[in-house]
Amino acid sequence: MRSLLLSPVFILALAPNWAAAEVVDSASNGFVLKITAKIKAAPDEVYRKLVGNVGDWWDSVHTYSHDSHNLSIEEKPQGCFCEKLPNKGGVRHMEVVHLAPGKALILNGALGPLQSIAATGNMTFGFAPVEGGTRLDVTYSVHGYLKDGMNTWAAVVDRVLGEQIARLKNYIEHGDPAPK
Repeated sequence: MRSLLLSPVFILALAPNWAAAEVVDSASNGFVLKITAKIKAAPDEVYRKLVGNVGDWWDSVHTYSHDSHNLSIEEKPQGCFCEKLPNKGGVRHMEVVHLAPGKALILNGALGPLQSIAATGNMTFGFAPVEGGTRLDVTYSVHGYLKDGMNTWAAVVDRVLGEQIARLKNYIEHGDPAPK
């Protein structure tokens, strides 16, 4: 499972178009990531494509099913950010706890391998209109216990989540999540 986060899919060549990602706090019991991206689209469009088209921009390498089109986000309180698996299986990655279309989306839960180490997290998406589009601010606060410390996962999770936000930006601006 850890290989989902450690895969070499993140691409450093994205540099100028990449979302600005950083680990803003890191300790043995958790970490906080902050990602900011300017996207050339209105906040409502960014929100709609993030929620309604998650399978079109999320990288399949970072799924259990190896097919991002098995991902969905239910647009309602207690909605599921879920993934379908073969034989009627599934994964509940996160739960929607707050949604204000075009303004904010808050999810609780742990992505991928973080579930297996009993971690929990809160991911907040903020959509702000700026000249030429939207400033998307993503904060992921993760807490839990890991013998070697949760901080040992901070940089890896930051890279993987930063990659997903860069893919969202590319998908919205160019119709293709692959780096330009």
